[in-house]
Amino acid sequence: MDIRISNIKKSFGEKTAVNIPDFLIESGEILGLVGNNGAGKTTLFRIILDLLKADEGEVVINNDVESINPAKSEKWKSFTGAYIDEGFLIDFLTPEEYFEFIGKINNMTKEQVTEELEKYESLMGGEILGQKKYIRSFSAGNKQKIGIISTLINNPKVIILDEPFNFLDPTSQNHLKRVIEDYNKRTNATIVISSHNLQHTIDISTRIALLENGEIIRNINNVNKEAYSELENYFNIQS
Repeated sequence: MDIRISNIKKSFGEKTAVNIPDFLIESGEILGLVGNNGAGKTTLFRIILDLLKADEGEVVINNDVESINPAKSEKWKSFTGAYIDEGFLIDFLTPEEYFEFIGKINNMTKEQVTEELEKYESLMGGEILGQKKYIRSFSAGNKQKIGIISTLINNPKVIILDEPFNFLDPTSQNHLKRVIEDYNKRTNATIVISSHNLQHTIDISTRIALLENGEIIRNINNVNKEAYSELENYFNIQS
């Protein structure tokens, strides 16, 4: 499934948060969205997910059968998974209860949920299941893991992850990179991630989009993982 962004504009007062005339996120790719704080990454994600209304333009998700505008139809929700921050979690549930809830709303049986969770044992690191405590009592890193796993559990074909490496220790970051790459290979899902961690983003992304003041100023093919020097030069100049 591809995502077409057309003439999207969003401002907050006099500040332009997003201004993207035309951009295509291609089906099956892993797109890394990078930029400094305030570049517009999270705002763009919230517009794509219909959590924020754009001032102008539209986002269209093409699912091989029809073109869906998330601002006008809810059909996209059945094949889209996203984790922006811990506000997406239900923190008075245990992880088991939360995963079961996600499964239920996606017509999954308990057995199917259990089977899916087994794929993420390395990422959970023995710290998520069987802890007998509510999500609100977990560390920021483990909340991050719970949110990411809940995003993947029903095998969505479009995935959006905002700063997925935040709060994770180095071992968990490496596990997550493998999880994202393996998931993409297994499902051919379209995955969009934003991250301040250039190396991790470059390691897993097939293409990099660089945002500055809400605009995509560079669109870098990263199939051969050669984007680091170009991005490093950009951020060195900025600093």
